[in-house]
Amino acid sequence: MYVVGLTGGIGSGKSAVAKAFGDRGADIVDADSVAHALTERGAAGHRAVVAAFGDECLQPDGSLDRGWLRERAFADPAFRERLERTLHPLIAVAIDDALADWRAPYGILVVPLLFERGGMLGRVARVLVVDCPEETQIQRVVARSGLAPHAVRAIMATQLSRQARLDRADDVIDNGGAPAALVPQVERLDQRYRTLAAGARMAP
Repeated sequence: MYVVGLTGGIGSGKSAVAKAFGDRGADIVDADSVAHALTERGAAGHRAVVAAFGDECLQPDGSLDRGWLRERAFADPAFRERLERTLHPLIAVAIDDALADWRAPYGILVVPLLFERGGMLGRVARVLVVDCPEETQIQRVVARSGLAPHAVRAIMATQLSRQARLDRADDVIDNGGAPAALVPQVERLDQRYRTLAAGARMAP
């Protein structure tokens, strides 16, 4: 099982890049999607969060108030750490279960805060960073979410800097241009990862 960790700043286009690899036959696991499924009403993560924080974290229909949790976590580091301690072990088990089901020569594990949190780094053989100019990040997030630019910058300030991510990358995809520009970059890396995965399987 050859795992490539995919990361990048908010608005960099991680989902588009992951889809492009999936279209070429790679297995994909997205940590955010795993976390979302675990925190749906009735799921293990939902029960754990309610046990930790009480009914204050719920919406009237019994689902988690994700906006309230996000705002509290952003404003209060102690709250964020407690939330992470509650959910991260469950997320890690679910990700490991998903990785065990992979059948492709290699797969992409999408973790937005791969470097910042670090818990998934031990599961990946290489790190692929999706990169674009910071102003492009802001424009994309404003367009898709309606957040004000200053709010996007505040989120970016909590993440590793663009240069720090690039310094730690094994591979980089430039997603600052047109979507079509992703195709040759993904094709090249797809071939590289297939070769690396084959070598890893042959290693004693």
